[in-house]
Amino acid sequence: MQFYPKLQETIALAQALSIPEERKEAIAPLLSYAEQQLIQGKVPKLNFICTHNSRRSQLSQIWARTAATYYSVPMETYSGGVEVTEFNPRAVATLKLQGFQMASFGKENPKYKVKFAGGDELIIAFSKLYDDAANPSEAFAAVMTCADADENCPYIPGAEVRIPLRYEDPKAFDSTPLESEKYQERSLQIASEMFYLAKALHDFGK
Repeated sequence: MQFYPKLQETIALAQALSIPEERKEAIAPLLSYAEQQLIQGKVPKLNFICTHNSRRSQLSQIWARTAATYYSVPMETYSGGVEVTEFNPRAVATLKLQGFQMASFGKENPKYKVKFAGGDELIIAFSKLYDDAANPSEAFAAVMTCADADENCPYIPGAEVRIPLRYEDPKAFDSTPLESEKYQERSLQIASEMFYLAKALHDFGK
């Protein structure tokens, strides 16, 4: 599959990032879950959950899907929250800068067609509850990407496992001179960790 040129550059940057040992330890339970699913002949389903499903959970879903496709690893990725807001425009702009093609439709809580390569591969991204009809209702991993959702949602119905994989919120830099830099930094961190996960699964399946 031919990824878009700018996105390929971003992927190379993400793959070159060094992942600290403490982050690899945080990823380990997710990797173990996905490996066990593959051993059982199942496709791992990952639902990335954050309070508003507007930034970190969206970035995680999109990068995880991109990484899985890049390494030809069977994996389904989803995202949701405990409140419906919208896919934050700053996060959308960040992904566009990093090479994704994104087209929106609808005005209130718009949906985005997210493409990372030529062909029919795309993701429909929008803010939704974690139990939205677009998400699996059973046999999935609930991946908690923010402290608020992780601490205030002790039970996710249908989840086989609950895994905290928290990321700092780039929202802290909204409307500051560092806004674009920090959003891109967080997106690259998430990308690097999702590519680390997908490559490990690819190597595991050899």
